[in-house]
Amino acid sequence: MATFEYTVRDAAGQTRQGTSEAENVEILRRRLQEQGFTVADIKQTKAGRKKSAGGGWGRVKLKDLSIFCRQFSTMIDAGVSLVRALDVLGEQTQNPKLKRMIVDIQTEVESGQTLSKAMSKYPKTFTSLFIGLIRAGEVGGVLEEALQRLSHFLEKDMELKRKVKAALTYPAIVVVVAVGIVVGLCTFIVPKFVDLFKDLGVKELPAMTQVLVDFSDFLKNRWWMGIIIILVTYVAVKYFGTTRVGRRVIDRIKLKVPVFGPLHHKIALARFSRTLGTLLVSGVPILQALETVAGTVGNSIISEAVMEARARIREGDKINDPLEKSRMFPPMVVHMISIGEESGALDQMLTKIAEFYEGEVDATLQSLTSAIEPVLIVFLGVCVGFIVIAMFMPLIQVIQNLTSGGGDDTKGAGKE
Repeated sequence: MATFEYTVRDAAGQTRQGTSEAENVEILRRRLQEQGFTVADIKQTKAGRKKSAGGGWGRVKLKDLSIFCRQFSTMIDAGVSLVRALDVLGEQTQNPKLKRMIVDIQTEVESGQTLSKAMSKYPKTFTSLFIGLIRAGEVGGVLEEALQRLSHFLEKDMELKRKVKAALTYPAIVVVVAVGIVVGLCTFIVPKFVDLFKDLGVKELPAMTQVLVDFSDFLKNRWWMGIIIILVTYVAVKYFGTTRVGRRVIDRIKLKVPVFGPLHHKIALARFSRTLGTLLVSGVPILQALETVAGTVGNSIISEAVMEARARIREGDKINDPLEKSRMFPPMVVHMISIGEESGALDQMLTKIAEFYEGEVDATLQSLTSAIEPVLIVFLGVCVGFIVIAMFMPLIQVIQNLTSGGGDDTKGAGKE
């Protein structure tokens, strides 16, 4: 969670300034608007950016955090003091960055700071979900249960990401091989054929062959332009994604793009359900839980729908109505949440929704992998086939010319 400075105008038109912590700018903006303010400016403080650094080079993997939570929970449940548990964890962890964080957190706790407050110094590692669950565990006196739920949540999140990566590994390898083959053929083989065509006296190449020759010339002589175009495009898209409008456009495209859009939507719904269910079962108030979920769901369109639901709940509405109106949540999800809210078992219902969509993601990935394999093979075959045909078309013309020329000479000799 980062720290932001904001400037707002109240209902009387007076300007106010202040600082606040939030997951991101959009969540803080919505929070201030809910309080009746008109937001003029929000920017992250230098202190907030410094905190976000996370304590050194490298990163802390979900696996390291999951093991940290599991071991931490076991020691707390066994009656080991908080400071002693942190000391042991700091000694045995293999990740140097996490080790530095644990040592600093231990120092903060020894000086009288709460564990959740000490962890909040490292928002890139200990997210708002992490901090919210730890705080709820501290308040309720069930820190070991909160840590166990965190470990279980991280393991589920890891498993979901692992499945997505595994499903996309083969297509990525095929694409890289296809690009490598095409570039190799265009860079080394095509120029030799071009020299052969010149020796044979071919003056005008077929359109298909000319396109291939121009592309080969571009790769050989102006390859740096291609790299510049790719880098400029990447930086432009990245910068566009940092703006409010750009982030909305990109996230909407992620939801609408064929094949991968439904997959992204299912992953976001699974994460929404799992995160909200974990927070609610740990005793986190629903308004705070929804704000945390909005920052971790991974899509600004769905995040806005969650924040709209939060605003409506503040006014006394039920959670299912705004979710249904957003059209980002399927009817099944809305109805199950409504039943869970009426029966007082919302956390259990959300867990069932998460398990259902995690299964849907798994099935979608398997079918997607099966469908992509032949498509990529056909694509590679078309690319190579195009190159082969384009290279042999001038040779076929030369052979036809020679054949027709030879036939004419034979006819002329017969007349004489």
